[in-house]
Amino acid sequence: MDKRKRTFVVGVGTTKFERPLTKNWDYHDMGREAGKAALEDAKIPYSKIQAVVASYCYGEPTCGQRAAYELGLSGVPVFNVNNNCSSGSSALMLARRLVQSGIEDCVMALGFEKMERGLSERYPEKESPVKRHMDHMVTIGAEPGLIQPRMNAMTSDVVKLYAYAAREYLEKYPEANIDDMVNISLG
Repeated sequence: MDKRKRTFVVGVGTTKFERPLTKNWDYHDMGREAGKAALEDAKIPYSKIQAVVASYCYGEPTCGQRAAYELGLSGVPVFNVNNNCSSGSSALMLARRLVQSGIEDCVMALGFEKMERGLSERYPEKESPVKRHMDHMVTIGAEPGLIQPRMNAMTSDVVKLYAYAAREYLEKYPEANIDDMVNISLG
């Protein structure tokens, strides 16, 4: 018998998606708005939260603490997660694991992102973390080079990874169509 606790998402909240730099607010404002909405939806006070798993990419190492402090200074542990496009799902998975393990009973997964215009590469002087994947993909037939001349290599490579994954999915599941993916992304 599985001894792990059953877990539930009891509240959700979000901010309105905005184009980068069109609204005069910062990441902690986004975290506060989404966090308060989730707490209201769950009908629980922040004092019930025993840990926060904060997800983001374009921020300093302790942005999660700054965003969580907008909800209250309760002394709960705040864990920062940066996993690119899967940061949010990683935060949700880690929050679930904290509850399943019995360490905590109520954990908030809190995501936010204040992006710049255009996708940027934070450390262009370092080798791209997706370079090995792209090198292999080129050896099996992927087109080398940038998809747009003004785009940096990391962003171009990540877009290609998703595009090739979509192509492979459509080949593997002929009953699927591109509209299925469009609906997911616009969800």
